[in-house]
Amino acid sequence: MGRDEDFMREALREAEKAGAIGEVPVGAVVVVGGEVIARGHNLRENLKDASAHAELLALREAARRLGDWRLTEAVVYTTVEPCPMCAGALVQFRVKKVVYGAADPKAGAAGSVVDLLREPRFNHQVEVVAGVLEEECREVMRHFFRELRRKAGTPAASSSQYLK
Repeated sequence: MGRDEDFMREALREAEKAGAIGEVPVGAVVVVGGEVIARGHNLRENLKDASAHAELLALREAARRLGDWRLTEAVVYTTVEPCPMCAGALVQFRVKKVVYGAADPKAGAAGSVVDLLREPRFNHQVEVVAGVLEEECREVMRHFFRELRRKAGTPAASSSQYLK
């Protein structure tokens, strides 16, 4: 688990970058051969692009760097369980494995709500490892939403899943 924790810490650094610019703090890194080859953090608000999730940005960068959309040896580390869009991308990019920190009981597509990554009817399945540095990943989200509520003076409904 040591290497998984090291790479998850890299993803957490990306999540902190997102939070620092007002984005929901999700971070991701793509690892091939024990080396981080791509990084991403949420940029949805800044880019005004609903697809600018950490995982998608990191996958696109990895494909550019490797010169191939097939990332069959890649392991993606992400701080929060992938959503359906990101899970679909992980399957389409033919990623070997995804390791995530905090589960997402409202939109998780790696087993919490649906399991698109291990759907046997798809032509590719992705190995899943859940709960790596789970508390640290959850705390980044908690802190972000606490601050958002504090600034707004109201509860942030979408944060409730991380505040348990």
